[in-house]
Amino acid sequence: MNNSLRRRILHENCGCCSIPLYFTLLGRVEAFLAAADLTTCTGATMATPLTDQEKRKQISIRGIVGVENVAELKKGFNRHLHFTLVKDRNIATPRDYYFALAHTVRDHLVGRWIRTQQFYYEADPKRVYYLSLEFYMGRTLQNTMINLGLQNACDEAIYQLGLDMEELEEIEEDAGLGNGGLGRLAACFLDSMATLGLAAYGYGIRYEYGIFNQKIRDGWQVEEADDWLRHGNPWEKARPEYMLPVHFYGRVEETRDGPKWVDTQVVLAMPYDTPIPGYMNNTVNTMRLWSARAPNDFNLKDFNVGDYIEAVLDRNLAENISRVLYPNDNFFEGKELRLKQEYFVVAATLQDIIRRFKTTKKESLKRTCFDGFPDKVAIQLNDTHPAMAIPELMRIFVDIEKLDWDTAWDLTRRTFAYTNHTILPEALERWPVELLENLLPRHLQIIYQINQAHLDKIAALFPKDIDKLRKMSLIEEDGCKRVNMAHLCIVGSHAVNGVAQIHSNIIKTQVFKDFSDLEPGKFQNKTNGITPRRWLLLCNPGLAELIAEVIGEDYVKDLSQLKKLNDFVDDVAFIRDVSKVKQDNKLKFAQYLENEYRVKINPSSMFDVHVKRIHEYKRQLLNCLHIITLYNRIRKNPNAPFVPRTVIIGGKAAPGYHMAKLIIKLITSVADVVNNDPVVGSKLKVIFLENYRVSLAEKVIPATDLSEQISTAGTEASGTGNMKFMLNGALTIGTMDGANVEMAEEAGEENLFIFGMRVEDVAEMDKKGYDAMSYYDKIPELKQVMDQIASGFFSPKNPELFKDLTNMLFKHDRFKVFADFEDYIKCQEKVSKLYQNPVEWTKMVIKNIAATGKFSSDRTITEYATEVWGMEPTDLKIPPPSEPREAIEETVKALKKM
Repeated sequence: MNNSLRRRILHENCGCCSIPLYFTLLGRVEAFLAAADLTTCTGATMATPLTDQEKRKQISIRGIVGVENVAELKKGFNRHLHFTLVKDRNIATPRDYYFALAHTVRDHLVGRWIRTQQFYYEADPKRVYYLSLEFYMGRTLQNTMINLGLQNACDEAIYQLGLDMEELEEIEEDAGLGNGGLGRLAACFLDSMATLGLAAYGYGIRYEYGIFNQKIRDGWQVEEADDWLRHGNPWEKARPEYMLPVHFYGRVEETRDGPKWVDTQVVLAMPYDTPIPGYMNNTVNTMRLWSARAPNDFNLKDFNVGDYIEAVLDRNLAENISRVLYPNDNFFEGKELRLKQEYFVVAATLQDIIRRFKTTKKESLKRTCFDGFPDKVAIQLNDTHPAMAIPELMRIFVDIEKLDWDTAWDLTRRTFAYTNHTILPEALERWPVELLENLLPRHLQIIYQINQAHLDKIAALFPKDIDKLRKMSLIEEDGCKRVNMAHLCIVGSHAVNGVAQIHSNIIKTQVFKDFSDLEPGKFQNKTNGITPRRWLLLCNPGLAELIAEVIGEDYVKDLSQLKKLNDFVDDVAFIRDVSKVKQDNKLKFAQYLENEYRVKINPSSMFDVHVKRIHEYKRQLLNCLHIITLYNRIRKNPNAPFVPRTVIIGGKAAPGYHMAKLIIKLITSVADVVNNDPVVGSKLKVIFLENYRVSLAEKVIPATDLSEQISTAGTEASGTGNMKFMLNGALTIGTMDGANVEMAEEAGEENLFIFGMRVEDVAEMDKKGYDAMSYYDKIPELKQVMDQIASGFFSPKNPELFKDLTNMLFKHDRFKVFADFEDYIKCQEKVSKLYQNPVEWTKMVIKNIAATGKFSSDRTITEYATEVWGMEPTDLKIPPPSEPREAIEETVKALKKM
């Protein structure tokens, strides 16, 4: 809703122009909605006084609109426009207005940010460091306003300044420093760690270019560079005073003092800090992202015999390390630049961690003894990408701090914990020994030494079991010698976790069974979660306010309270209100689709949404086969009753992933045929959402009726999109995979549309062999669909276009699309049947929302804190900047008493 719509009823939504459309949208729930509510408008723009109830909602969810707040924000806005941007209202652009607002909101962060660091300095708590090569943050402005309780005051200030808040919000670039789920999870975790009052830091890389912008040209994906920093980033602060050296290449020299890494090439790591505000608790943590800089003498040592200009230009070689995010999701590409990125971030981060560990309140007490290191430092490895942190910390302890090996190894293991995110073999990192020997020779020595001690232990426990030694070694010797980074993480950590119960079980019983058998207590489950601040308050304010109205506002920090909504499942008024919120969101998104894609959408149709990275295991192909089946049914019997659907598919394919790009082309080709067939009309529309990203997810998720979570059982580690849809009132059609299993446990399997093979069925099929042709022969509708694709029905100019795709489905489909086709089609028929009964549909929606409490990232982080990091969340508020410094000491005392 834009700023003016948040505050008043406008001419565009009044009876003289929009009531017919509005009523087609609300026809499904017309029994609940009285026409009288819409008949009072005269067609003029008119202010509608807020009721007391509306005022309470504003105060509870979006912050207080005080005259002083608004005046202060307006003053700050004008000051930044003038002094920061050096513009006046005559020449300022919308982008200038966005930056002025961003700087104004940031001003409210800074005092809390400094105060938080002061508090940590005084309290000296244990700190947790979340190491991740990806942080998929999205936009920052609105999230910050919500977490600081400034949303309404900012809305009012911007309105009084004659500007439109939503237009300004749309100007902000997404910080697309991630590929998908893993990076977005890291972002949700940072929000939860700050909200739970944990002394937490996110460490990663400040990529100059984030995940590519996806353009669809002639139905194909085309990649464009994401130059997200071209206009500047108002949320970050460069910290050149904390710049650190990172070493590469060189050789290892044996000296009397032990091994010494010499003749290295140095790259500097420049930190950029971004504030991470907790929700309404004055805590503002830090995300520190490193940018690569060449030292001033880079390649200039040979100046006398070389070319000065060439030497300066070569600085780019060093700075390329942080130039671009690798756009692969669930696929390992063993490139030297990627290994450089992985080591760069951990080398800089560990220096920073040790500097902070050594710094205490009293300089005389500067820590030089590392015995208590794991009591003050916890490091979480987000997948294997930061795995080089393990040999790097060992190098620091042994080579620099001169600890003996056994002490250093004990401290290292007690410090690290490792999260596994995938079981797909092609995604597991295995670095060639030859590459490591060249780039990081000392680290390879340390890895060999770790492996030797590890294998000695295995050999003592299992004498003569050579096969077990081979399977559990950190070094794979089949063909090209490689270092198995997952094995390194397991051996070097005190805790290992999967990200959903089914995934953690597969890790323990299959993928890492030998390790789990050896140390069963090391392996845990930590089911993923999402932050309700971004994924409800920010993206779906109508639903957030409606929930607050019936159960209070405390659910924002304790999502388990949503179970109270079960008391309202049969409440006619609440059913009506939930339906209305959904229809409002659909109407808004339908308008967006019409504007962006020039396709007229039936807003009362079922919005059937499948958005995630394009990958064979996520089975967008299965969805596509269903679309073609629906199309064929409509063509066969145009007058039969049919539940209208708008199928929306979105997601990016890795640039080098041919099959994923072909899947996008098939979807867009099917959409061209379906959307332009007059027989189909508004019964079925297909849209491919271009450039799916965080800010687009915030638009589509609240408008979704049906969420597609249809990966082959046993392939999706967890998924978090499934949780976002559930929280926002969509029903799920899915397999028993990832977190879907726990969603079904929480809501009751009868309240999800579950279909297809279970993990044990897939395993059984793998044993006897999957025969795609047998399904093709026995299911007529599947045969018709495949014949259409193979014959060029959807690609008449190039009938052979989808040959690779059909060959894959028939001959080497690892994810068994045909095996689940029939059950999927039948399950979709159940979906359509229920959708025709809006009351029962909405009751099921309410039951699903009531069951999402488990899937808050606050719950996930609480489990990590108490069961892995040895930390306790607190709801203690840090004193605001307006209070004297002495207030910090009082809070520290209160914290120590808890």
